Amino acid sequence: MNRNDKRICLGAFAGAHGVKGAVQIKSFTQTPDAVGAYGPVETEDGVRVFTLTIVRSLKSGLVLATAPEITSREDAQALKGTRIYIDREKLPDPEPEAFYHEDLIGLDAIDETGEPMGRIKAVYNFGAGDLLELEAIPGVKGLRLVPFTKEAAPIVDLAAGRVTVIRAALEAGDEDSAEQKPENDA
Repeated sequence: MNRNDKRICLGAFAGAHGVKGAVQIKSFTQTPDAVGAYGPVETEDGVRVFTLTIVRSLKSGLVLATAPEITSREDAQALKGTRIYIDREKLPDPEPEAFYHEDLIGLDAIDETGEPMGRIKAVYNFGAGDLLELEAIPGVKGLRLVPFTKEAAPIVDLAAGRVTVIRAALEAGDEDSAEQKPENDA
């Protein structure tokens, strides 16, 4: 799948606001009101399309919006939890050294010597910075999280479909896990 075939999730409906069909949206964009900046959005299955007008920003990543396709409080409430998408091609190219999370998912991870280190399953941000979730790591059971920093993942090569991850960053996560294991008193 090339970059133009991808769809990007911009946010999710978070519930009704008022009685006339206004809706709260949890925005996944860097600037919350940008959720309405790229034209009509659609549901994951592509069946419903919404032309959003952002009314104002609310608290912590929420925006208040209206759409002519949402005509009542009941319509707005029924959409709660529904994610909204646009085609990747509608987004501007990111600045140098910046990446859309969606573009990273599925890339191969290699270490600094070129040895395989699995694949990027997801990208998270719990408030302290982006984390890459690696899966299918040779010789490692389960998944591992690695900070998405220049120190831990210095090279992102989208054209080649891979990210270089410093092996010590992966092993640091293993040490943290080992330190948290309870000692056996027996």
